[in-house]
Amino acid sequence: MNTLKLVIIDSNYCDYLRGFDSKVVYNYAKKDIRPFIGVLFNVGNMEYFAPLYSPKPKHLTMKDNVDFLKIDNGNLGVINFNNMIPVTPNNYIIPNLKKKSFNMQELQYQFLLLSQLNWLNRNVHLVKNKAQNLYNRYSNNKLPTNIMNRCCNFKLLEQACANYNKKLVNTP
Repeated sequence: MNTLKLVIIDSNYCDYLRGFDSKVVYNYAKKDIRPFIGVLFNVGNMEYFAPLYSPKPKHLTMKDNVDFLKIDNGNLGVINFNNMIPVTPNNYIIPNLKKKSFNMQELQYQFLLLSQLNWLNRNVHLVKNKAQNLYNRYSNNKLPTNIMNRCCNFKLLEQACANYNKKLVNTP
């Protein structure tokens, strides 16, 4: 996967994973207003999803970290890699970012997502390297305790992902 994609994660899947790891993020009960969107990439042989966050003034002054990346210096939001979760195509849909928006709020959000995606694809190696580095350091217990404690348990969630998707495939 050379280009990154934005995807919408199935909230039921996130709820399932949260039963294994409480660090799997919520969408703050805004599932109907704003879908849970993030960037999709590979870590090893697994697909992973990392949530995107809209720009906030605090993002401009925060520093990039091993688990945190500012998109366009924070002007377009951030990615929290510590909250990345394993996924399969059964767990997400690809939004139509070219659809005609009906109101100004939807149009602004669509423009933000397209801008984020363009920046991410111009910096695809940075995104993938940051994700892989965090995953490796977490797996090898080579992170500072404060960062380790805010990361999802990637290996545990990979197992949960496999079990969840096995059930989907075996359900008539």
